[in-house]
Amino acid sequence: MYSVAVTREFIARHFLFGGDWGSENQPHAHQYVAEVRIKGEQLDQHGYLVDIVAIEAALDLIVSEFRDQLLNDKAEFAGLNPSIEHFSRIISEKLIATINPPGTGSLRVKLWENASCWAAYKQPF
Repeated sequence: MYSVAVTREFIARHFLFGGDWGSENQPHAHQYVAEVRIKGEQLDQHGYLVDIVAIEAALDLIVSEFRDQLLNDKAEFAGLNPSIEHFSRIISEKLIATINPPGTGSLRVKLWENASCWAAYKQPF
C-alpha cells in the first residue's frame, strides 16, 4: 500500500461549550498542525497516489478558511463544539471533496492541538 502525507501549521481560536472545562470555556488559541495522510494501492498514470502539489494546494485553501479565525463563528461548526475531533472530520470532508484519488483507499486527517494532544478522522474513498 502506498502513502503520501502533507502537514500544515496554523493558529485558530475557539471555546468549548456545554460543560465545565475551565479555561477551555473562554476564547483561546491553538497552534494546530494538520497532518493529512492518503493511503491507496493504485497509482495514477503519472505514478502518483495523489499529486502532492494538489494535496498542498487543497490543504492550503482549507487552512486559510480557518487561520486566525474563531472556529465557533464558522458555519461548519454551527451547533457543534469546535473540538479537534469535529475539526479533523471537517478538514477531511473538505479535502476528499477537492482531491480525486484513484482507486480505493483512505484519507486520514490527524489534527494536533499541541505537542501531545491530537484527534484523527479517517474516511475511505
